[in-house]
Amino acid sequence: MNGIICIYKEKGYTSFDIVAIMRRFCGTKKIGHGGTLDPMAEGVLPIFVGTATKAVDYCPDNTKEYRAEIRFGVTTDTQDFTGKVLSTNDTPVSANMQYLLKKKFTGDLMQTPPMYSAVQVDGQRLYELARKGIEIDREPRAIKIYSLEFEKFGDNTATMLVSCSKGTYIRTLIHDMGAEVGTGAIMTGLTRTRSGNFTLRDCYRISEVREAAEAGGPDAVEKLLMPLDIVFNALPAARLNEKQTSMLKNGVVLDITRIDLDRDEGPFRILGSDGSVIAIGDRGSEDDLAVIQRFYGAPPKKEESGEPEERAPDTPESRLKSVDELKGVML
Repeated sequence: MNGIICIYKEKGYTSFDIVAIMRRFCGTKKIGHGGTLDPMAEGVLPIFVGTATKAVDYCPDNTKEYRAEIRFGVTTDTQDFTGKVLSTNDTPVSANMQYLLKKKFTGDLMQTPPMYSAVQVDGQRLYELARKGIEIDREPRAIKIYSLEFEKFGDNTATMLVSCSKGTYIRTLIHDMGAEVGTGAIMTGLTRTRSGNFTLRDCYRISEVREAAEAGGPDAVEKLLMPLDIVFNALPAARLNEKQTSMLKNGVVLDITRIDLDRDEGPFRILGSDGSVIAIGDRGSEDDLAVIQRFYGAPPKKEESGEPEERAPDTPESRLKSVDELKGVML
């Protein structure tokens, strides 16, 4: 079983919960995901199955889009509503601040990963240290905000639409906005509306996949998968005939001048004689077809892919259980 299925991750699940569930439904351990979502978040989560797991790190479009809800005047240790309240500030945030925030937080930025994340430092997850009350220095990372628009801004709340690069923490972006306006801010809701090529329209809910699995087993689930080709459709093609396909799969270096190319320069999606994507490649220094990643043969040893950005669930009694609990915080 090979291909991609987009799952609408619902609140309460971790991304790895979805991977574990899909392993059962698909009857294979060869499952990975295309970008972590926190347990409180929902939305588009691409799931890669079988040899498609090799494609996760080679997707030409890793852009993510989100709709995020913001509450100004509060800070928490997790930078969202699930954390312990650290401070409150009842200063009203002017609606005019949205224009300053849009200007300051669009483009190339440096972002410091939050302590409640799965980033490893000296072999330890940051969230493990955070649970012990330990905070350490973290190296800022380069991110890019392609676009930022506010749908709503008033009464110390806001809703924004963000298009950003892989690895961006939206809750940290909101935290930094709160610091900029001087009141603090937390994320109160997050929906990923797009991940690379995939949008909400492409998604199945887990309940729908479960129904298919219960009705027809892995064979029924396989019918829901999209071909790997959909990820690489934007790349020019290098089309192989039957003989070239066989040679490539047997490790023979191909002369690129003898291959049917969409254009002279790559990178290319390499199509086998049946028209499916079998590899990603480029023009080599000696006019050979240099293969960057194969999507055939032995499956990868690394079964799970995606950004190592997941914050482990952490809901002790002292933490907020619902955004509604913020109603008791004076702003």
